[in-house]
Amino acid sequence: MNSAVQRAQRGFSLLEVLVAFSILALSLGILMQIFSRAMTATALGGAYHRAITLAESKLSLVGLEMPLEIGTESGETEDGFSWQVVIRDYPQPDTGWETSSSLYEISAQVSWETAEGSRQVVLRTLRLGTESP
Repeated sequence: MNSAVQRAQRGFSLLEVLVAFSILALSLGILMQIFSRAMTATALGGAYHRAITLAESKLSLVGLEMPLEIGTESGETEDGFSWQVVIRDYPQPDTGWETSSSLYEISAQVSWETAEGSRQVVLRTLRLGTESP
């Protein structure tokens, strides 16, 4: 009976505890990498969302607050995004019809800096405008 009591009270050896702690440390390290990458991807996704929203808003201002004329406007936001709106003449196909309107290509570029380098988003659209006399 004495040997049965000794076996029950024996516990874990030092080697078993070290192996268990090593497995735990490796598992926590892998989990930390996964969470770190997920947080980076979430932050980058948020930045792309803000950049696209800014580019869409700049495109919608052309013809309202920005004149629909060939040229470039640019600026920066308080949160580190820089934007540029470029309006170019767009070549119209020869249809044989006389029109009093012209077609413009409008592009809005938004760029920002990250720890991995520079990022940018470019949105383009065509807009019909009247020719100036």
